[in-house]
Amino acid sequence: MGTWAIKQAADIIIAGGVIAYPTEAVYGLGCNPFDAQAVMRLLGIKRRDPRQGVILIGHSHRQFSDLVRPLDRATHEKIMSHWPGPVTWLLPASADCPRWLRGEHNTLAVRVTAHKQTRRLCGTCGLPLVSTSANRHGQPAARTALQVRRRLGDEMDMILAGPTSGHTRPSEIRDAHSNRRIR
Repeated sequence: MGTWAIKQAADIIIAGGVIAYPTEAVYGLGCNPFDAQAVMRLLGIKRRDPRQGVILIGHSHRQFSDLVRPLDRATHEKIMSHWPGPVTWLLPASADCPRWLRGEHNTLAVRVTAHKQTRRLCGTCGLPLVSTSANRHGQPAARTALQVRRRLGDEMDMILAGPTSGHTRPSEIRDAHSNRRIR
């Protein structure tokens, strides 16, 4: 996908829009995590309870620095050994982390994506993105742009087409404190 499409997607996100884009295993729904209206719109499209919280993806761990508390060195090194990659970590949320991102939790789910196109998108936006699977809650996730268009197309401001990275399962989710695998 060309630079112009990534720029267009970034402009839509920054303006408060909701897009679909490829990730490591499935298509994701994304928006500006600092725009409460955009996040609520995305959750409405997905029909997901806001109390569950969302995952954020970024092109660098620095994109999450204002949203999570500082980590001890061992935890930081453990997390960095999995990034970029398909491992999402539950990290302690900072006092500044909006409730619409963490839901009822005191942690925030974050991942530095290994998907090249999506990393470029996060870099172009200059901020992390909400990343939840492109589907209605409880339904199978879309794995192609065509599946997104058929299932959710009228509700998207843009579908950034491109291949997923080919992983067969969604990202693993781990608790950074206990190292317990959640998903």
